[in-house]
Amino acid sequence: MKKKLDRTVIGIDEVGRGPLAGPVTVAAVMASARFWRSTAALSVPLRDSKRLSPRQREVWFRHVRAEATHGTVHYALASVFPRVIDRVNITRAANLAATRAFKRLVSSMGYRVSGMSVILDGGLYLNKIRDTKYKILNTNTVIKGDERFPSIMLASIVAKVTRDRAMKRLHVRFPVYGFDKHKGYGTKRHLQVLKKRGPSEAHRLTFVHARHTIKR
Repeated sequence: MKKKLDRTVIGIDEVGRGPLAGPVTVAAVMASARFWRSTAALSVPLRDSKRLSPRQREVWFRHVRAEATHGTVHYALASVFPRVIDRVNITRAANLAATRAFKRLVSSMGYRVSGMSVILDGGLYLNKIRDTKYKILNTNTVIKGDERFPSIMLASIVAKVTRDRAMKRLHVRFPVYGFDKHKGYGTKRHLQVLKKRGPSEAHRLTFVHARHTIKR
């Protein structure tokens, strides 16, 4: 039987809102007091993923995965890919991913949660959830939450490492674009290749058109 979790605090954050290619990825993380005590031995301070190097993010990500096997931390991920982003827009896609990640996290814990507080980084919102088994007590979207709340910082790291790995896999399929370097963002090299070769299946056409890199 899974342990009942009371006063649960879940942090949710996304990465990949602005790139021209690849998915938007969201992580939802719930860490126990035992997990936070275990981080004292880490050599890397906890910060938002944007303020950490790739190596530093990997240190945290490996620790999260290791501790998840002991049940001191739970996390879930969800990604929404370019075709859907183009259809519904990036804001709705990010919120869809956030809602999916949240549901997956609660499901992985067996829904045995008597109450929870959900904190999302600014710009993210959960879609309306009618199912009472989720039993949300309090949901807040906090501007610059990734600078204030450890659970959101942790979620940003998990999401960032996961998305970066996905972009490296896309690089194998579409090596000409250099996804392994810029992760889909609109760098000078990326834009040059787009103008010459046009977009791939991994690109968000609405974003590419907005940058005037190809004709409509």
